[in-house]
Amino acid sequence: MVSTPALAMSEETVWAVVPAAGRGSRMGAATPKQYLQLAGKPILQHTLEVLIGHSRIAGVSIAISAADPRWPAIDAALSATVHVTNGGAERCHSVLAGIDALSEVAGEHDWVLVHDAARPCLRTADIDRMIDELSVSPWGGILAAPVRDTLKRCNEAGEIEQTVDRTHLWHALTPQMFRLGVLHEAISAALDKGHIVTDEAQAIEAAGGIVRVVEGHADNIKITRPADVALAEIFLRAQGRG
Repeated sequence: MVSTPALAMSEETVWAVVPAAGRGSRMGAATPKQYLQLAGKPILQHTLEVLIGHSRIAGVSIAISAADPRWPAIDAALSATVHVTNGGAERCHSVLAGIDALSEVAGEHDWVLVHDAARPCLRTADIDRMIDELSVSPWGGILAAPVRDTLKRCNEAGEIEQTVDRTHLWHALTPQMFRLGVLHEAISAALDKGHIVTDEAQAIEAAGGIVRVVEGHADNIKITRPADVALAEIFLRAQGRG
């Protein structure tokens, strides 16, 4: 079990980690989804610009595939330098690599915001809300949205077995905000046990941590399927970024 972190105030530095080594097979495209065009730029560029441009984020670490041929063009277009490292087979491996890269400049008590490469519609206001609400939390938390739809649990044949009560259910979003040392320890412990965690909160939960949710905007979608690109463009335009 990871030891409970000491309660601290908000003066610790905030960093961001972006796992971007995946291929996004559900998009059905030859190009990894983070490099697909959205409102005149690659999706990944939109995502990084939000994080780089935020005044309370000291720096960004990105984990990409080894010898990624598309990264240099985005790197050249950014207004600031990011820490680049090679990602791994799964998201959690890439997050761990990104944290390791940050460890050269960040302290173990600093905060880390882990954000999906394919969530380009993140709002600056949601980042501020996370930092303000979680900076005095002993563990940290995640951006999330309340479940609004009726949920059905089905069997393998696609037949409904149960209507799930949506009270207190949330859609997990990113960023997910935890202290660098605690998150590194929690993900490493999960991997040592052979567990592939699908988000950072799962690793902290497994380590005995108590994770809070901070309500964010529902337009912070993860681009997963082709129709999501058009939807994200609408959201960006509504935010004045399209």
